[in-house]
Amino acid sequence: MGDATSTARGTGPAVRAQGLGRRYGSGEAAIDALREVDLEFPRGQFTAVMGPSGSGKSTLLHCLAGLDRPTAGTVTIDGTTLSSLSDRELTVLRRGAIGFIFQSFNLLPMLTARENVALPLRIAGERDSDGRVEAVLADVGLADRAGHKPSELSGGQQQRVAIARALVSEPTVIFADEPTGNLDSASGHEILELLRRAVDHGGRTVVMVTHDPRAASIADRVVMLSDGRVVLDRAGMDADQVYEAVRTLDSA
Repeated sequence: MGDATSTARGTGPAVRAQGLGRRYGSGEAAIDALREVDLEFPRGQFTAVMGPSGSGKSTLLHCLAGLDRPTAGTVTIDGTTLSSLSDRELTVLRRGAIGFIFQSFNLLPMLTARENVALPLRIAGERDSDGRVEAVLADVGLADRAGHKPSELSGGQQQRVAIARALVSEPTVIFADEPTGNLDSASGHEILELLRRAVDHGGRTVVMVTHDPRAASIADRVVMLSDGRVVLDRAGMDADQVYEAVRTLDSA
């Protein structure tokens, strides 16, 4: 097949999961982390994924991003079904269509902020001929810290570098796994605003796992999981509504 990242870009949902299941182990010891999950993530939408510990949130994110392979069902990104790809083709698709933001930042400590952001382009063999690295660093408010290494940056600044790194390849979808989990409330709010802006002004699709109802309330839509299944999928929830939904789920 040709370049996987170019297939059907701009048409249909950014990401689709159909009948998605992920089983770990076998026999009586088997654990179903995901069970028959059907979800679509439209382009230009911010979705928060919530649920109790062990509900399958991170497993869902990793399967959607091609970091883990489901044992049932399919994941489609930009019109391409991930299970149809070889490992090399999957790497190419992830490199061009997906940005991933981790709770622990995952920056290389020996590289500057600029070099960390440029890393996806270097790995892809691309030159920064249009100044994208400097542009995304400016977008996240770190133009004056571009030459600093992670140890010289605050936690919030490190996560902004991680966001810039996720944005530099101009991906279709950004997956964020508890992106504010290691930050104070002020820094966390700044990170959420940057993700919100990536959707509203950059046209990106963002899928964020979070345990924080206040963080979830900034999203366009909240999806809740329990025991590997989708138990709520609702748009336009404020923080109080999210709190109530979480409380109801915890007491069920």
